Amino acid sequence: EVQLQASGGGLVQPGGSLRLSCAASGFTFSNYAMTWVRQAPGKDIEWVSGINDGGDRTRYAASVKGRFSISRDNAKNTLYLQMNSLRPEDTAVYYCTQSRNRGQGTLVTVSS
Repeated sequence: EVQLQASGGGLVQPGGSLRLSCAASGFTFSNYAMTWVRQAPGKDIEWVSGINDGGDRTRYAASVKGRFSISRDNAKNTLYLQMNSLRPEDTAVYYCTQSRNRGQGTLVTVSS
């Protein structure tokens, strides 16, 4: 059974930083591309960033490019999202995904 557990969310002031983690299990992590998506209150799910299986190719949504950085540690079966220069519009529940699987999310609230 695929399990994806995101963590690291919280309340942060505008301009602050957070690092999200996603612990993966139930599949061979190093064989799969991974993504981060988010869902703001009352809005549709938005794709945020993706990384290939080897970790050497990344992509970002225009709204986060230059502020967020995705990475992975295949030895630890863990996906990361470093978020800098956070804005109120980044407030959302963040999820990691593998293929069509989406785990439990972590809430990020950006507010003063």
